[in-house]
Amino acid sequence: MTVAEPSDRLDIAPGSIVVVRDEEWLVTGCATGSDGAVVRVRGLSELVADTTATFYSSLDDIQVLDPARAQVVADGSSGYRDARLWLEALLRKTPFPYGDQTLTVSTHMLADSLEYQRAAVAKALDPSLIRPRILLADAVGLGKTLEIGMILAELVRRGRGDRILVVTPRHVLEQMQHELWCRFALPFVRLDSAGIQKVRQKLPATRNPFTYYKRAIISIDTLKSPRYKAHLARQHWDAVVIDESHNLTNVGTRNNELARLLAPNTEALILASATPHNGKEESFAELLRLLDPTAVAADGSFAKDDVSALVIRRHRHHPEVAAEVGADWAERAEPEHRLVRPSEAEDAVARELSRVWLHPEHGSSPYSGEAKALFPWTLAKAFLSSPAALAESIEQRRRRLGEPGGPETRAELAALNRLAELNDKALGDSAGKQAALVDRLREIGVGPKSPMRAVVFAERIATLSWLTRVLPAELGVGADNVVMLHGGLSDIDQQAIVDSFKLETSPIRVLVTGDVASEGVNLHAQCHHLIHYDIPWSLIRIEQRNGRVDRYGQQHPPVISSLILEPSDPEFSGDLRVLSRLLERENQAHTTLGDVASLMGKHSVSEEEAAIRDVLAGRSTEQAQVREIQDVLEADDFDAYFTQLSLDADAEPTLPEAPRQSLYGTDVEFLEEALRAGFPVPDAAPSAGGVGWVHHAEYGVAELVPPTDLRKRLGLLPQNYVRQGRVLERLKLATSAQVGKSQLRAARRGRGIDETTWPEAHFLGPLHPVLEWAGDRALSALGRNQIFAIRGNLDATTVLLMGTLMNQRGQLVSRVFATVEFPDADRPSFGLVEARPDLDFLLSDTGLQPGTPNPGPIADPERLRPLIPAAVESARVSMALVLTEQEQSARARLARWRARADRWHSGAEQLEMFGARKSTVDRWSRRIAEEQRLAESLAPTQQLVRPLLVIVPEKDQ
Repeated sequence: MTVAEPSDRLDIAPGSIVVVRDEEWLVTGCATGSDGAVVRVRGLSELVADTTATFYSSLDDIQVLDPARAQVVADGSSGYRDARLWLEALLRKTPFPYGDQTLTVSTHMLADSLEYQRAAVAKALDPSLIRPRILLADAVGLGKTLEIGMILAELVRRGRGDRILVVTPRHVLEQMQHELWCRFALPFVRLDSAGIQKVRQKLPATRNPFTYYKRAIISIDTLKSPRYKAHLARQHWDAVVIDESHNLTNVGTRNNELARLLAPNTEALILASATPHNGKEESFAELLRLLDPTAVAADGSFAKDDVSALVIRRHRHHPEVAAEVGADWAERAEPEHRLVRPSEAEDAVARELSRVWLHPEHGSSPYSGEAKALFPWTLAKAFLSSPAALAESIEQRRRRLGEPGGPETRAELAALNRLAELNDKALGDSAGKQAALVDRLREIGVGPKSPMRAVVFAERIATLSWLTRVLPAELGVGADNVVMLHGGLSDIDQQAIVDSFKLETSPIRVLVTGDVASEGVNLHAQCHHLIHYDIPWSLIRIEQRNGRVDRYGQQHPPVISSLILEPSDPEFSGDLRVLSRLLERENQAHTTLGDVASLMGKHSVSEEEAAIRDVLAGRSTEQAQVREIQDVLEADDFDAYFTQLSLDADAEPTLPEAPRQSLYGTDVEFLEEALRAGFPVPDAAPSAGGVGWVHHAEYGVAELVPPTDLRKRLGLLPQNYVRQGRVLERLKLATSAQVGKSQLRAARRGRGIDETTWPEAHFLGPLHPVLEWAGDRALSALGRNQIFAIRGNLDATTVLLMGTLMNQRGQLVSRVFATVEFPDADRPSFGLVEARPDLDFLLSDTGLQPGTPNPGPIADPERLRPLIPAAVESARVSMALVLTEQEQSARARLARWRARADRWHSGAEQLEMFGARKSTVDRWSRRIAEEQRLAESLAPTQQLVRPLLVIVPEKDQ
């Protein structure tokens, strides 16, 4: 029987069944808006099967099935298969409570369960926060992507991760997509240049692509364009992830505007950056405001407690990390810094640069422009990169000068021409620095028929191109063995090169790359040698480069090498010793602080370069620009403050794993039984009524020919994985974590799909879309408002019920189970209520125990129907005590947040009295008012009780 509820109040929760437009729908989410209820559903009845929709109670008659009027249906299936499947599917569909302080799914995926990563999840899910907001500020290499995946997985299991947007640099789009899918079974549509083109082909220009794809990964450069920004303004997300979030802090930039647009339109916000601040409190305050605007007072100040509640930061040698990474992150070997004797031609160029441009004997360089002190060092930096880079710089300057004009211009042109003549000889010379690189590559084992690899970093594209041309012949390898990666390549080409380098079967032996690869790219899978062909004039850049191979998962000690020219000119040689000391200081800070930026306090590559240029030009000293480590620790500034935050991180709590709550021993057992129930002969071909299911249990691998309704869902998996693996024709699954991990390792060896890093068999983790599909099919086994009746080894007829506490947005706040026992089934008014902390009794005392025979359906199940309303009412009274206590706890958290908001408003009023900028105060005041409205919508509002199962004593049959 269906009962229409008033439009302003629908007693409904995810997992419930509703009838709209005479069709049955499974509720997947619900919320209360200004115009009544908003219900998200998936179709169950034949006409709308697997269709998703959103209904508004103000527009549609949403009929809720009254749980007290549920009809009892006897389960006559073999071994009570139908009841077990239906109940299991319902439990999987019902979210875990948000406040539940356990790890439910993230540790059952393919990520290593490390305590320091669990601590990040614990902080993100801290129940004292109104909603998940965190800055993952771990140092380079600790696995922030894995932490992101774990947090997102837990949010999904809690019903708070349906719509997710991931924003990341374009060259790591596929890497992020790969990790989230392969390790956590979280599929994202990648909107790179190729993906966007497909969207434009599918959708009208006016259609919002973010309503079509509920989980998308996109680059920040694409997303901040006006076209997408307009779409984002009308879109709400369950979770937004922004990688490399240090690029968001400058107020007034397009990146910052994008972040300000996204932050209030998402419930969960995860920011990630190994360099989370630029040394300026006001910039860091901007990040904090994105997470929680009340964390920063109206005057821009913030307290350590406000920061520690939102930020987590550790580094490689932090005790908590060092104790765990062990063999999965080999210690860095002693760096190899090589002083290189230049060739005669190189030495002549260095001498010319030193005596004419850098340290002119007559006190002034030939440069005719305004920045006389800057341009000579631009030439010097180009020369230290390569003769090719210097030739490019000289030519660019000559083009700017044009035809000779006055005497100053003619003098500069003459000096440039002399320098170019000397450089041309160095450009064709295979000795000197080029020879040193070849020697170093050979020394570490790079060469014909050798698997050894190296990453060679240089700043200038001219240098990269030159090395890519000359190295194959010098090393005796093919042209495809030396590959160049730089920012001028398309995002597709960049991703393809990075993906190839991760493969054991890749032909690439030397990856020659610029600093586009210094942020976010993992290059350690098959490589542990990194060579600085030129030395960045920035500690931050050095650390970023080194982190490409010195990171979690590195099995061999990372070896960092550098080539440092030592010209015969004493002044130029002395200059270069400053650069060699930068490498030494980075290594010291790596083992002590885990953060090199604090040594110079600039927190910007360009500012560090400018400071080093001043040192080289004699306008400053190395001691004035680069602090000692002890000075950093003892300083009273923001750097010391943030360093101390890292040192305090060992106090971070972690979450225990939740005990498995399932009626099946493994996920594949559930899938197999669902297939047997849904298809007459599951191992037959689809044309014969099956799905082509084959489970090679001894190998831990299964294959499935997906039916039409499943193919629709699989079409939203990562595009390359679907296409290359022909997933829509035959889906291969790893049915154990051990096999899943071996499949990932095999893929890195080039034995994945089409020799890519996509594994041939994807791990069947608890969030896998195939399991979701199987569960939705199982839930349709019963008709409208029906529950199963089975037998059990119990003393009296018993009704199992679930109580839930929901907030205004339809999110689960708390969940409890109970049974109501009726000693006399003819007296429904007398029921004994017992709270059930778990459902283990179902597998020990009822017919749901595996292997239990079903002698046939229970006779006359209609006689059990009067027990249902009595059980619902008895459980409602009993569960209300527990749920009310949890409701009070949730409201207390809201009260604490309101107190912070009131404190902020009080401070804002004080500022206005003293003439603070009203526009700034008003902007954040409006934002906090929006946050307050959201906080109120998270307040618990409904307690619902739903019957799940009737268990009849075996002796009564």
